[in-house]
Amino acid sequence: MHARLRRARIATLATLSTTVLSSLLLPGIGLFREPDPVRAALGGLGIALFALAQAGVLYAAVTPAVSPAVHRKLTWAYGAAAAASVPLVGPLAGPGWESWAWIGAAVLATSPVLGRRPVAAAVIAATVAAAAALAWWHGDLGYLTITVAVGLCIIAMNGLHLWLWTLLVEADEGRQAQARLAAAEERLRFARDVHDLLGHDLSVIALKAELAERDPARAAREAADLRRLAAAALTDLRRAVHGYQQADLRAQVTAIEQVLRSTGIRCTATLPGADLPQDAAARLAPVVREAGTNVLRHSRATWCTIEVTRDGVTIANDGAGESPADPHSTGLRGLADRLAESGGTLRTRLDGGVFTLEATLR
Repeated sequence: MHARLRRARIATLATLSTTVLSSLLLPGIGLFREPDPVRAALGGLGIALFALAQAGVLYAAVTPAVSPAVHRKLTWAYGAAAAASVPLVGPLAGPGWESWAWIGAAVLATSPVLGRRPVAAAVIAATVAAAAALAWWHGDLGYLTITVAVGLCIIAMNGLHLWLWTLLVEADEGRQAQARLAAAEERLRFARDVHDLLGHDLSVIALKAELAERDPARAAREAADLRRLAAAALTDLRRAVHGYQQADLRAQVTAIEQVLRSTGIRCTATLPGADLPQDAAARLAPVVREAGTNVLRHSRATWCTIEVTRDGVTIANDGAGESPADPHSTGLRGLADRLAESGGTLRTRLDGGVFTLEATLR
């Protein structure tokens, strides 16, 4: 989970926690107004159990890492605690202080996060019925009024925050899906190119091998053709892979720019007016490709800049987090070694959350 989404989650939890506080503080006043110590002890137990169960279900509602199985268990525990609060907290403080009404309001407020609409509707109906029963038993309409009025107000506030949180989670999931799709499309493109290149040669090799197997008299001649075709196919494959690895620098930068923009990252690329010499372009293209891959897979960037000059390339983004890149990263170490072989250098730095990669040619 990246920093912005983590901060939004903390803010949402802080807002929802007001419901838990109301479950503790306002009913807790009834503990001091209750003259019967047994009722006070049972009421305190009911309040504590409900507050704990409610905190668990609210935490699960805004924590994507919580599995559905754990979420269901927390929901069942919450339902049990809410049901138990009626006999435990209902008699607390009598008609002088509507202790359970505040718990009933909290139950209504939490109903939208319990799952599907039928479940939420059933919880709301059961809560209103319990509030009405306590109002009749105590002869105090305040139980029903507080439960419904306060519960609806908290639903309105919490519902907005939960809706915004859901939108943020869906947007983040969509961004990750776009990054995976872009990587998958690139793999498919390369696989298609290799298939188109080698498909014919391999089909002919298979046919000639079958002919040699059927006719031993022609085996020597077919074997010579097989060797020639296999050598040609290997040469074509090496040429294709070399061409993929040593892609045109301008095309490589354009492709990375388009991929980053498709995933919601603002990308600005600056290239010199004239093309770089082929040797320089071939040495910088892997740097651009590796840096673009790192931005997609290993950061949570909102922007990225790529600046290509005749002396090298500088790539910066704001998604590096609090820790610098791993100095033992195989990709970056391999790039540094290859540049060093020809006198170039590769440096990285982290400054104020901005990660910068600089590759300099000799």
